[in-house]
Amino acid sequence: MNSLYNYTLKLADDTLIMGQRLAEWCGKGPYLEEDIALTNIALDYLGQSNNFYKYAAQLQAEGKTEDDLAFLRVEKEYLNAQLVEMPNEDYAQTILKVYFFCAYQKLLYENLSNSSDEMFSALAQKSLKEVKYHYTHSKTWMNVFAAGTEESLQRLNKALENIWEYTGGLFDETEDEENLFELGIIPSSKALFAEWKSLIKKNFAEFNLEVPESEFMQKGSRKGVHTEYFGYILCELQYMQRTYPDCTW
Repeated sequence: MNSLYNYTLKLADDTLIMGQRLAEWCGKGPYLEEDIALTNIALDYLGQSNNFYKYAAQLQAEGKTEDDLAFLRVEKEYLNAQLVEMPNEDYAQTILKVYFFCAYQKLLYENLSNSSDEMFSALAQKSLKEVKYHYTHSKTWMNVFAAGTEESLQRLNKALENIWEYTGGLFDETEDEENLFELGIIPSSKALFAEWKSLIKKNFAEFNLEVPESEFMQKGSRKGVHTEYFGYILCELQYMQRTYPDCTW
């Protein structure tokens, strides 16, 4: 049960922090329609996190709510991938980060839709509808940046240098994930990583971009090890709940 709880928690943490990061663009997008589109993607991520936190709270069976899990844990208890913590920087880096993440989510939810765990299957099928839009949206922007001006391509390549080494952390495993795989609850992380790399390679060929040759990946994702940026995210995220305990809207 603990392994299933941790796996559920990592999915919830990924989408919570990703949504929190993207929400920073609200009101600052390059133009109104795109501002709304990216804000909607952020809201989708927060909705997904809420659903997974609810399930995690049920699995934990300690009387906690999804809000407790989202707002009242300390830094080392969060199991999100380090990629989602990375700063937005310019729009090229934001879109690249969304593209890498939703390509991962698309493959993940497609696999989880066939999970032997009925709740996982239901949540994955529901979330997949949103993620397919995210994937199409970010892929379109990737093509715009790659085939646009010299500056847009330069910015995209710089973003690639900044965050590529964090992508492997999406596939790092929580404790005892192999048992969940053997039970048919989750897909193999190693197989998922290989599938993701194949998809990225295919898409990058369409963008006329080169996939980085470096195989070095930052370690620590899924083990409570975070980047220097995470503490600032957590302070902002938890401020209201820490300042006004048990506050409700």
